[in-house]
Amino acid sequence: MPALATTALLLAAGCSSPPSRPGSGATTGPRAEAAAATATATERPLAVAAAPEDTATATARPGATGAQAQRTKLSVSSYDSSTRRAVISPDGGADTRSPSPSASPSPSPSASQSPRRTAVGDVIASAPAPGAPHGLLAEVTKVIGETAEGTEVQTEPAQLNALLGDDTAKGSVPVAPAAFAVDELLPDVDVSWSKTGDVHVGPEGATVPLGSLRLDVRADLPTTRAGTAPASTSAAASVSGFVQIAPRVDFRYGGEGAAAAPASAYLGVSGDWSSGWALTGRADASATPARIPFATLHADPVLQVGPVPVVVNLDLTCYLQVSGDGRITVDVEQQVKGDFTAGGTFGPSQGWTPVSSSDMTSTPVRTSVTTAGSVKAALGAEASVGLYGTVGVVADLAPYVRGEATGTITGTDDRFEADGSWAVYGGVDLTGTLRLQLTIFGTPVFRRDIPLGALHREWPLAGSDTP
Repeated sequence: MPALATTALLLAAGCSSPPSRPGSGATTGPRAEAAAATATATERPLAVAAAPEDTATATARPGATGAQAQRTKLSVSSYDSSTRRAVISPDGGADTRSPSPSASPSPSPSASQSPRRTAVGDVIASAPAPGAPHGLLAEVTKVIGETAEGTEVQTEPAQLNALLGDDTAKGSVPVAPAAFAVDELLPDVDVSWSKTGDVHVGPEGATVPLGSLRLDVRADLPTTRAGTAPASTSAAASVSGFVQIAPRVDFRYGGEGAAAAPASAYLGVSGDWSSGWALTGRADASATPARIPFATLHADPVLQVGPVPVVVNLDLTCYLQVSGDGRITVDVEQQVKGDFTAGGTFGPSQGWTPVSSSDMTSTPVRTSVTTAGSVKAALGAEASVGLYGTVGVVADLAPYVRGEATGTITGTDDRFEADGSWAVYGGVDLTGTLRLQLTIFGTPVFRRDIPLGALHREWPLAGSDTP
């Protein structure tokens, strides 16, 4: 994507504050400028949107009170993650800074003719660049020297509050399905998606809503041996189905509070979800659930937070998971539809706390249970979301179907002959973790990872006691 080839620099020193408009009649001076900046941040939050694909994005924030972020053409030519050295290319001499509301319509001749150079204290916020495929957020600690590509500098990790300061921002940005790189881990996986002006269809007849990504899969499960009985072809099990998801990245920054930490912050992933799957046969007995990943997906969407490019790293691992006692044979189909939210929110009094919710409904298409036993099958996704290559939130969403029976059960749907009882349930589990790296917002350091907490819902689909 062209946007991923562009970079952005935020310079924490070396730039002058934008001048006030002549003839405006406004009071001038440091206090007035600081008050105007505070009012602007309060009254007009920074917009949060997907970064343009064809626009180079670079900003500069001087350390002076009341200064505004501005655009430049500085770029990261290369970055070495092992040494944290970067080469910064200067602009072509033209100052492309966007004027703030209190700035003159055009820069002065001296500013427009002086190429921008990197200095100690500059803060780099770069979209994906050579050597930094997940973006870069760093502060320049030493200028090493000039090269043919630009200025070589030594860097160390930086934090977002150094760039956003007193500004506020809040937004939810969809991730384009075509932006995901998909690695198919099983032979029978098909990928489908649609976007404005373009459609990619995997399985024949698949209908994918605009903005959604769909993965269809079929996998055979191990043949079971119930007790001492020999395995047979009739005991083999298979799972087939699809996952369809329209993910969004949720971002919020509430301005700088006490002790130079944000007054509030939030990072998370949410979206619409639908899936349908069928479990047929008898799965192998196992002490632990058998998880079978069938596809991994990765995207690095760039959010434009006002003038600041914020690189979000989103990973999804779609999987099948089956557990049971190896005795029950089922033939179950289920469709699930709903939404989910997982993330972490920060406040000065409570620190980082987890956010997790899911509203799912399901409809059984077919249910069949034979003999006694128990089995549970899930078609889920594990998602991780972070900033500039550091994972902040890991969430595991697993809609599932569970069957259990006692005594001797044979039959299908409402035509069962039972000497005992049987039931089939639908449900959803949502678990996850907040990672220490969320301190990239400039918040206090975690002492340990924070569990999101387990969200568990289950509802009956069919059974001997179901009306």
